[in-house]
Amino acid sequence: MNTTRVFIARLAGCGVFDPVGDRVGKVIDVLVAYRNSGAPKTTGMLVEITGRRRVFVPISRVTSIAPGQVITNGLIDLRRFTQRGQEVRVIAEILGRKVNLKDGSGSATIEDLAIEENNRKEWIVSDLFVRRPKTSPGPFGRGSTMFVEWEQVTEDQDNVEAQSAEQLIATYSEMNPADLASALMDLPEERMIEVAEELDDERLADVLEELPEEEQIEILQDLDDERAAEVLDLMQPDDAADLMQNLPEDRAEAILDLMDEDEADDIRRLMQFDELTAGGLMTSEPVICSADATVAEAMALIRRKEVAPALAASVFVTLPPHETVTGRYLGMVHFQRLLRYPPHEKLGTILDTDVEPVSPDTHISKIHRTLANYNLVVLPVVDRDHRLIGVVTVDDVLDHLLPEDWRTEDEEETHG
Repeated sequence: MNTTRVFIARLAGCGVFDPVGDRVGKVIDVLVAYRNSGAPKTTGMLVEITGRRRVFVPISRVTSIAPGQVITNGLIDLRRFTQRGQEVRVIAEILGRKVNLKDGSGSATIEDLAIEENNRKEWIVSDLFVRRPKTSPGPFGRGSTMFVEWEQVTEDQDNVEAQSAEQLIATYSEMNPADLASALMDLPEERMIEVAEELDDERLADVLEELPEEEQIEILQDLDDERAAEVLDLMQPDDAADLMQNLPEDRAEAILDLMDEDEADDIRRLMQFDELTAGGLMTSEPVICSADATVAEAMALIRRKEVAPALAASVFVTLPPHETVTGRYLGMVHFQRLLRYPPHEKLGTILDTDVEPVSPDTHISKIHRTLANYNLVVLPVVDRDHRLIGVVTVDDVLDHLLPEDWRTEDEEETHG
């Protein structure tokens, strides 16, 4: 192998390639097995391949580890993965654990650990990168760090399962919300909830939008009403409404009372519609402009970081007011059309009026056919007075068309 010592936290997210250089996935975690004596031995890597499917790659099938990449012999065994009793996932279960230093100098927290190849081609845990507790009482500063060998520490048996949620979050800091949601679903329920609670409000809102309904409810049940209101304020209104409909009515109303008034009104309005209709699927926060707005102004609005990709695909033009529920709906302008016209061009002159808006009671079966027939990613929803009340995006439709367990099917872990 190219490298004889590898630090595990640096492997998270690294690309995994076959012998000819084609990317086959990315590293999610590394598994090690405890032995009767000596340091734990690496058994393999948990790898995410196409479709977010998780597979186990034995360390014997890893031919090279280099900065930012892992090379395998190309063989992937798809037998169902079951974590053996002596096996432990390093990132999900070890990083953040407390250990005692055998020299009697106190305790420390594991922030990373290295595996090293011995002369028998086995990868054994060697060095630990640990941090001592901070010595000053102030809010700033952190404890000193040091490298120690596995034989120089003992695990705190009273807290062997106690892994720092903060350390796990730091390891997953570069993950996008969908990947982080998948990582959380891999954890035991108590650990998932603990890590979720440690995320900041914006990150937790993004992750909740990616989680299945059951996990959303589990996490929300452990948040107090004020924290839940803050997080729901940051979610897309349609996702927040779907989640609120699964809460007891009194809890949902208590949270709504603590939310921003406009956000709460949007969610209450969405909760009135059946889940599988345009009203139940739509979001109430599309990009809306007047007919006198220019191409430059529209482009500035869709460039905003908080605008989801599907919502940035089109600008909707209405009479005032320009927030849902708007004035009369006039038409839409696709992003590509904006690119073809000069910045000073008025949106009213380049409207697309061919796409017929749908009513809030339109069933999902008609919506997905319309999106497919016209190659659209977003569809306007209007009320009886032809006022824009929201838009349905293709990702919301897909969430309801796929089987309920599609996430767990795609993420089924397998072990060779």
